[in-house]
Amino acid sequence: MKIVVAYSGGLDTSVLLLWLKEKYNAEIIAYCADVGQGDELDGLEAKALSTGASKCYIGDLKEDFAANFIFPMIQAGAIYEGRYLLGTSIARPCIAKGMLEVALKEGADAIAHGATGKGNDQVRFELSAATLAPNVKCIAPWRDASFRAQFPGRTEMIAYADAHNIPIKASMKKPYSMDRNLLHISFEAGMLEDPWYDATTPADREMYVLSVAPEDAPDQPEYVEILFDKGIAIGIKHDNLDALVTELGDIMSFGQQDGYGLFSAYGIMRLLNLLGGRNGVGRVDIVENRFVGMKSRGVYETPGGTILLAAHRDLEALTVDREAMFIRDGLIPKYAQLVYNGFWFAPEREAIQALVTHTQQTVSGEVRVKLYKGNVMNAGRKSPHSLYSEAIATMEGGQEAAYNQDDATGFIALNALRLKASARQKK
Repeated sequence: MKIVVAYSGGLDTSVLLLWLKEKYNAEIIAYCADVGQGDELDGLEAKALSTGASKCYIGDLKEDFAANFIFPMIQAGAIYEGRYLLGTSIARPCIAKGMLEVALKEGADAIAHGATGKGNDQVRFELSAATLAPNVKCIAPWRDASFRAQFPGRTEMIAYADAHNIPIKASMKKPYSMDRNLLHISFEAGMLEDPWYDATTPADREMYVLSVAPEDAPDQPEYVEILFDKGIAIGIKHDNLDALVTELGDIMSFGQQDGYGLFSAYGIMRLLNLLGGRNGVGRVDIVENRFVGMKSRGVYETPGGTILLAAHRDLEALTVDREAMFIRDGLIPKYAQLVYNGFWFAPEREAIQALVTHTQQTVSGEVRVKLYKGNVMNAGRKSPHSLYSEAIATMEGGQEAAYNQDDATGFIALNALRLKASARQKK
């Protein structure tokens, strides 16, 4: 039997890789999708092979993830339950797609993942598999009673890893789990399972990876300008852009336009993550409703995504028709729910995306934002497709031809007709 395992090198996947090999007497192929974890991938292949895998694929999905998953979701303005920017949720279909390509290439009998039976990721992986490779079996060890009997909690998993000389970062001192990608990093479990626990104190400063605490951010604001083309960020303007690119080290501009450095989707996200992170932007601590029915508490860092979403929304306000925006906004909760629940490849998500894409045809222009101690403040926007008219909106005189205030009398009277009729009906 041949099994492709979704492998991160963390506690859960390291333990289940060896467990699967022993239980199924199977050849194990580790698959790790590089969706922007950074140095977490260092030494991963060697670790997978030493843990029992026959092969280890590391799929470079960073650009695909940014361009074909994060950016379309930003265009849709998707936020789950008003606060969560769906960092983990949107990564899962991207990872599943890359993993299934390897499974089909290797002729694997099954894929396996380390998602628990209590979480959302099991649904996201398996619904993606059902769409992309319906004949490939999915194995979920956490839904196997024998696995749970051997590993009732993280304590036993840590002990097992120690006994088998599997190096891990988790410990009983820091038992929370982390999941990182280009869009965000999440923290859950451990002390965070207590919703009254305050994760903002100095005691937990070391937990955070992508951002400084807002109170530790610089005392001076920092400005960045973002260039959009049809709802997609394509350029960055900053006083020290060259220094930022040098600091990151893995991106480069592929051109210039109107003073903006042009970057790939991955480059845009890297730059905004750096700027947002050093200004304390993008931290949220929420209790959310999981698809399986329970509530869970998570702490998230989403610096670049927070900036990008705010800037994109500001440009839409300038360039998208009111009623078109109203319809799109009405679909945001459903779109976000589809992403959160694992239906990225479902026809209904694709249908909503088609509507979103249509609304974005005029969302081209520039947005300036001011970053200061955890805040993203809009500081200017302009577009060749702007629907805003100063002549119409002005409170000064001399523009009566652009907007005749007398016209509002009839407008109000017609809209009041049904209200008056309703009032008479109630008497």
